[in-house]
Amino acid sequence: MVIIKVTQKPSTILFPVPTVLVTTQMGEGEPNIITIAWTGIMNSVPPTVYIGVQPIRYSHGKIKESGEYVINIPSVEQAKSVDYCGMVSGRDVNKFEETGLTAVPSTHVKPPLIKECPVNIECKVKQVISLGSHDIFIAEVLAVHYDENVLDENGRPDIGKIKPYGFCMGEYRSISDKLGTFGYSNKG
Repeated sequence: MVIIKVTQKPSTILFPVPTVLVTTQMGEGEPNIITIAWTGIMNSVPPTVYIGVQPIRYSHGKIKESGEYVINIPSVEQAKSVDYCGMVSGRDVNKFEETGLTAVPSTHVKPPLIKECPVNIECKVKQVISLGSHDIFIAEVLAVHYDENVLDENGRPDIGKIKPYGFCMGEYRSISDKLGTFGYSNKG
């Protein structure tokens, strides 16, 4: 079989990318939710993550001023709410009320956790980098919360129970099939 490579112009075609809900809040104001697909891990010690947010987005100013956010990892059951939160602005609607999602207090930051999301990551911004269309908010992880029912017998997160999904070229795609474990290629 002959494989022919076709070259195209540069684009953000990396996939899949995580699909998350990020909560923000300034002072005693109302919390907001923003859907983010540009997020990831940057460092292990200290645990450091990032989110990319366009400066025109309502949550951008909240994150920039407060220096805090919570990454909430939804499961496939929240896909419709996640999509909705990415389609409307918190300037116009209260996304918690509109989606029925529940804000619960965080332990280290002002923005709330989303109760319905099986994993929540509290973050403190350490650096902001402007790249053009997006600002990157690099943050230290202060705490990670798991729903008890998504942990295995050893207290480790079970991806099959969490049911995270990704964003791929305008589509939400589930992440489900296990291909192996780290290091399995070295096992005789």
